[in-house]
Amino acid sequence: MNNRFVLITGSSTGIGKACAIYLARNGFSPIAAVRREEDAEKLRMIAGPDSRTLQLDIADSQSVAGAAVKLAEITGDAGLAGIVNNAGISVPGPIEFLSREDWQRQFDVNFFGHIHVTQALLPLLRRHVESNGFGASRILFIGSIAGRISMPILGAYCASKHALAAMAASLRMELRNQGIHVCLIEPGAIQSEIWRKGDDFASSIPADAPARQLYGKVIEAVIRTSQASAADAIPADRVARLVHHCMISSNPPRRKVVGRDAIFAAILRRMVPEKWFDKILYSILKVG
Repeated sequence: MNNRFVLITGSSTGIGKACAIYLARNGFSPIAAVRREEDAEKLRMIAGPDSRTLQLDIADSQSVAGAAVKLAEITGDAGLAGIVNNAGISVPGPIEFLSREDWQRQFDVNFFGHIHVTQALLPLLRRHVESNGFGASRILFIGSIAGRISMPILGAYCASKHALAAMAASLRMELRNQGIHVCLIEPGAIQSEIWRKGDDFASSIPADAPARQLYGKVIEAVIRTSQASAADAIPADRVARLVHHCMISSNPPRRKVVGRDAIFAAILRRMVPEKWFDKILYSILKVG
């Protein structure tokens, strides 16, 4: 029996679903975590009836605690070979008009949720190391190029991804001597449901709303740029293949950018002074 169990959060769509399917086809036993049972049923129809799913809301502490108990039962003495912390949302809007609740919702999923899942499951990762040797377990965080580059109107999302990158780096150093690798994957534009949700945001702000009146030009520019990025987005399978590589490599990458757009942006961000980078970004957005 394959004892390489991997939990993948946010598996109902996009990267999470692609990872669950790809890992199942390449020697792992993925446990696909979703928030709703109907999403679990859809995933089983695609990945097969033997695929494992788990209901989990990473923003809910009780849900995380309950999932940890169930995972201990599923994995037994084998423990967990890996966690793919993938679940994420975007709460867009001008910073001036984002409420405290908006910021809390953004960070509950994109940051605090990943911390709580990881904390709850570290004992299972250590159990796998005990059974399979030093370096056998992995914690993967699906970040974003937004963890390196900030955009207007996406400030809350970018802040959550910057925070995730910082936390992942600290965790990597803390777990170095425990045989658990920590990897951060930073994709650019990925074919995902998140683009449709961005369109929903655009239609949710009436023309006479203060946010539209004050920031309308920038909002439209970000929406326009996002739609253009969506047209050139790479398949989620690209990220799934990298996740698989991180799981099997004896020396997995600590931080890896995925997609030509993300690679170009990361290089530009590193090489160009802040003032000039802002000007380039304004030019791309066409906001002057």
